[in-house]
Amino acid sequence: MAANNRRMSGKKGAQVGSGGKRRRSLEGKGPTPPAEMRKGHAKQRAAAAKARRAQGRTPQRRGGKAASELVVGRNPVVEALREGVPASTLYVQQFIDSDERVREALQLAAERGGINLMEAPRPELDRMTNGLNHQGLVLQVPPYEYAHPEDLADAAADEGEDPLIVALDGVTDPRNLGAVVRSVAAFGGHGVVVPERRAAGMTAGAWKTSAGTAARTPVARATNLTRALEAYKKAGIVVVGLAADGDVELGELDALGGPVAIVVGSEGKGLSRLVGETCDFRVRIPMPGGAESLNAGVAAGIVLYEAARRRS
Repeated sequence: MAANNRRMSGKKGAQVGSGGKRRRSLEGKGPTPPAEMRKGHAKQRAAAAKARRAQGRTPQRRGGKAASELVVGRNPVVEALREGVPASTLYVQQFIDSDERVREALQLAAERGGINLMEAPRPELDRMTNGLNHQGLVLQVPPYEYAHPEDLADAAADEGEDPLIVALDGVTDPRNLGAVVRSVAAFGGHGVVVPERRAAGMTAGAWKTSAGTAARTPVARATNLTRALEAYKKAGIVVVGLAADGDVELGELDALGGPVAIVVGSEGKGLSRLVGETCDFRVRIPMPGGAESLNAGVAAGIVLYEAARRRS
């Protein structure tokens, strides 16, 4: 009977069978943690990047490596060495007829250091190059280490800056990629994102066109460009796509003054459908001269200049 009285009682406090949980459920969860401790917050990412830097560790996320590449022929090899293209080994044909280009290639490789000099018989060089006209000189370019798309945003947070990133959609010419890398470096951007498939990668040609800026401007590779852009949007980065039929003119877009990822499509097809639908804005570059389109390097340079002007 006493148990029944306790159940029917109107007194406050723990009831039979509740274990006191009803009262505890009304208690507060405490103060909101600071931004540096909230997962996904920009300040939390900046704090994590600062901690990695203080400990001398690099981020574990990697975008993977490209395959090694061979630069074949006397002129291409000399030009690659002049432009500072990374190289691991210079192969020289045995009993080669030396000329100025061969002597310059050997001198440049020796001056740079870290490049192995290997003498090889002609049949071996023919096999390595699948019968291409190597003219007795072959330069091996090591695999490029790509960043992860998130690394670019983290680097901006580490520097206390709003991210300024360029993503390339369907750009297959390595020279265009190199030109974009050069423009990103010139206007204070934080890197370039390229898709893993059906897109230009950091080949020797891209390195040459970048005029050395590829050494300090990271290129990230995304397994799926659309998902990478959606992740940027969730992180508070505005995604701006360049399109000839865009709804907004470049000079009217205030978003360029903040965190932004600029998406440049191919010269022929422009933005793909899914990437275009992912963009927050579709922007057009006014062209009074009547040109139908600009190549990726020129278009990216124009928008990057406008973004840098608004941030200054």
